[in-house]
Amino acid sequence: MTPTVDLNSDMGEGFGRWSLGDDAALLKIVTSANVACGFHAGDPDVMEATMREAVANGVAIGAHPGFPDLAGFGRREMRLPGATLANLIRYQVGAASAMAASVGGRLNHLKLHGALANMAAEDAAMARICYEAALGVQDDLIVMVLAATEQERAAREIGCALAREIFADRAYEDDATLVSRSKPGAVIHDPARAAARMVEMVTAGAIIAESGRRIATSIDTICLHGDTPEAVAIARAVREALETAGITLAPLAR
Repeated sequence: MTPTVDLNSDMGEGFGRWSLGDDAALLKIVTSANVACGFHAGDPDVMEATMREAVANGVAIGAHPGFPDLAGFGRREMRLPGATLANLIRYQVGAASAMAASVGGRLNHLKLHGALANMAAEDAAMARICYEAALGVQDDLIVMVLAATEQERAAREIGCALAREIFADRAYEDDATLVSRSKPGAVIHDPARAAARMVEMVTAGAIIAESGRRIATSIDTICLHGDTPEAVAIARAVREALETAGITLAPLAR
């Protein structure tokens, strides 16, 4: 059977007069958009504009909550009480849901951002707090999880709809977590390399770590980060390579 995958990108990450990434170009390539909710990036105007453009392009909209860390772009770890973390997620998902409705759209999925996502990938209890809080706002959200991590375990325990995600532009450790950005080679900048490895992983049904280890997993969605200079080139290369390999691209369906 021909594999089907979603292509998602983090976007809406500008703030006020500062822009980040070429969201307009990415929205013509991807099938899902993960929109920043104002804590690690974004603001109400950026959210509205990004979601409006997504609706116009037939791209599914997702909430992309992160830590309240504009200066660090949500990539610095924070230790928060469970109740505070849950409220932080509810607040952001509620804002995203309202903004999507205002432009004629509706949230399709949830994806945690940055340090919050990385911490939840190693802590199922933390992931579960986040997911249950989001599902309390909208119970039919598809939860994007980092494939083969504690995020997936938490979503399975809850029994919610989930989508297993891999990254086109990030390197992997042997436990399926992402190589820390502090290490050389953590971020992949070569579009051709990113495209080839995505075809290899989807075809193999496995995450391929930097060591060469293969971690078997279903792959439902591929992330293309929107904040790197090569983002659009990587997105185009990955899409073209997948289509050439006979892999169908489509938004996540409930």
